Amino acid sequence: MTTAAPSSATPTAASEPLSVAMLTLGCARNDVDSEELAGRLAADGFTLVDDPEQADTVLVNTCGFVDAAKKDSIDTLLAAADLKESADHGGKVKAVVAVGCLAERYGSELAESLPEADAVLGFDDYTDIAARLRSIVAGERPHAHTPQDRRKLLPISPAERRPAGPATLEARARLDSGPMAALKLASGCDRRCTFCAIPMFRGSFVSRRPSDVLAEGQWLATQGARELFLVSENSTSYGKDLGDLRLLETLLPELAAIDGIDRVRVSYLQPAETRPGLIEAIATTPGVAPYFDLSFQHASNAVLRRMRRFGDPESFLKLLEQVRSFAPEAGVRSNVIVGFPGETEEDFEILCDFLTEARLDVTGVFGYSDEDGTEAEGFEGKHDDDEIRARVAHLTDLVAALTSDRAEERIGETVEVLIEELDTELEGHVEGRAAHQGPEVDGSTLVRGCPDARVGDLVTAVVVESDGVDLVAEATGDKR
Repeated sequence: MTTAAPSSATPTAASEPLSVAMLTLGCARNDVDSEELAGRLAADGFTLVDDPEQADTVLVNTCGFVDAAKKDSIDTLLAAADLKESADHGGKVKAVVAVGCLAERYGSELAESLPEADAVLGFDDYTDIAARLRSIVAGERPHAHTPQDRRKLLPISPAERRPAGPATLEARARLDSGPMAALKLASGCDRRCTFCAIPMFRGSFVSRRPSDVLAEGQWLATQGARELFLVSENSTSYGKDLGDLRLLETLLPELAAIDGIDRVRVSYLQPAETRPGLIEAIATTPGVAPYFDLSFQHASNAVLRRMRRFGDPESFLKLLEQVRSFAPEAGVRSNVIVGFPGETEEDFEILCDFLTEARLDVTGVFGYSDEDGTEAEGFEGKHDDDEIRARVAHLTDLVAALTSDRAEERIGETVEVLIEELDTELEGHVEGRAAHQGPEVDGSTLVRGCPDARVGDLVTAVVVESDGVDLVAEATGDKR
């Protein structure tokens, strides 16, 4: 969960100043959305504060992806509502507002089931968010938006699509002062995976113009970012709606050349769309992390067909072979779903055998659950909860052993670690991420023997130990 940092933006509105705290749940795409909302609010006279208890209004950017994320979002809204109740006894909070994917996806249904929230706003409210919040603080209770399939809201012609993302750089304010910053490539998704509801509430795939991406990357560099984390629902599709499916290959070196940026990382690649040219660009472009976030989801061709995806162990292993032919040290992560309707014991064994051979650095294991409105919700052949839990537990144990072995293979490697945290208990120890480690979910590297390192430094070190997916490395004395 992310809270807002104080902003130095100059208010442009002549209305009464109000303060707002941003609480963000979910993925890096939501982080960018929150920073865009914060930028709009700061530009319109709001003061951004860290502590929700010190805010006039609390804006909760929710996640609506899986049941656990939905629960976290609701719990956060309820906790914020408790702060509003304390206002009757001298507290400050006047309003709690839900935005984000859960709010967009369920709208009036969420508002009815969660009367503690003063408003539930959809994505279409973002452009006028300051006025919306002022009216809510003043006591108005707007109607919650009516959810609809956002895939139908965009014109079919790509030329008519309006660019996604902020219209100007003033529409984003950094809420995190760390050396990594997420940078949105695109919004939405055109794929129709049978288990996924994201396209229904995020809409169809829309690429941002390269000039906008570059301009925002340059701005992030001036705000202290040294690593750009490129995010979207499907980065392999970037440029297809702009008439050039190879646009990412040409954009990567331009992003890596931005003054102050030392590492560019690409997230969320669809295996079936990952072309040889893109593999080579990610693996060999100076300044681009040889990091492949490949969403396999399963390995059995039969299960993948029911998911409306493509692939099999042979094609996936060939893809990994291509990656490692360019960059043997490349980091590879993936997510898989087990217990999908109709998944047989043989299908499950195919997945286990594939992961054993694939040597991935990190694998997220998720048990299947129905998502409202998806095609898979109506499938036959569903497993009971106990069977799904058993398969998740078995695969989780296997993945823990496999990824631990993969980390151990890295002992002796020379890595460059982006420092994100200083160890206050052990002098000279700092922690960060090597090129093969993505933010938050891929493990970290503890660097010893670097007493003068600071957050944001890139430190060269040699891996000497591993602990699960985490590494321990000795600094060589080189840093920048």
